[in-house]
Amino acid sequence: MSIHASSPAHRAFTVRLLSAAALSLMAGITQAQVHGPDPTVKSLEAEAGPYTVASAKVGSPSGYGAGTVYYPTVRTEGQFGVVVLAPGFLAIQNYYKWLAERVASHGFVVVTVNFNSVFDQPESRGTQMGKALQQVVSLSKTMTTPYYGVLDANRQAAMGHSMGGGGTLAAARNTPSLKAAVALAPWHTTKDWSALQVPTLVLADEKDSIATNDQHSIPFYQSFNAALPSAYIELAGADHLCGIQISATKCKTALAKYSIAWLKRFVDGDARYTPFVKTRAAEMSAFETRGAY
Repeated sequence: MSIHASSPAHRAFTVRLLSAAALSLMAGITQAQVHGPDPTVKSLEAEAGPYTVASAKVGSPSGYGAGTVYYPTVRTEGQFGVVVLAPGFLAIQNYYKWLAERVASHGFVVVTVNFNSVFDQPESRGTQMGKALQQVVSLSKTMTTPYYGVLDANRQAAMGHSMGGGGTLAAARNTPSLKAAVALAPWHTTKDWSALQVPTLVLADEKDSIATNDQHSIPFYQSFNAALPSAYIELAGADHLCGIQISATKCKTALAKYSIAWLKRFVDGDARYTPFVKTRAAEMSAFETRGAY
């Protein structure tokens, strides 16, 4: 079938083409916010980044169960992007304290949350993640808040594990203004995420027997718009619990490295981190990227 310039088919094709072009340019939208020294494999695999981190509880959570804010204490380098970090099914925020501290030490404000119930499903988790971001951004404008003035409300991201990873996808769909999403071994009953406009990393585990990759991570990633900046990284030998406090050091090191690199690339717009999420490494059992970045 031929497509004529004045035909409805041509107009629909043009809309799709322009949409794809817009997505392919997303990687360059964020004005670069360069924090910290030039990254290396060693620096990204270290237990802590260049910044000292403090924490503060959210006193009266609004619309979610509980929250803790981890933030860099430095006050001479401007503001930092903010990331909400969500636990998986039956899990609580303390399981991911190590990850929150590590991400924050690389120059982010990280908000860990408990949900209203450990049984909450991914869609509810995504909604609560959005509410946590909204409240912490508001609190950061109050002078008595320990992290007053530290975070940049224009640079927000979502990150989560298992059902929290499914919640991350839901949060990204609900809030297309997010700069990045990191879905760790995500679980969700929805398989079509073609509407996502947020640069998304799917970080899967080769030996996952709970959110099996053929039922979750792979179809999620394959449903993304081909022009959306995105990546699929599968960690060799890792299982579904990779990332919680008690998981193996090797697993936590790899998970943190790629998560931090993705957040730095898209929340900060820092192109120094591109090679770490654009190149296959020996610890990956599968790797693929899409979109321009």
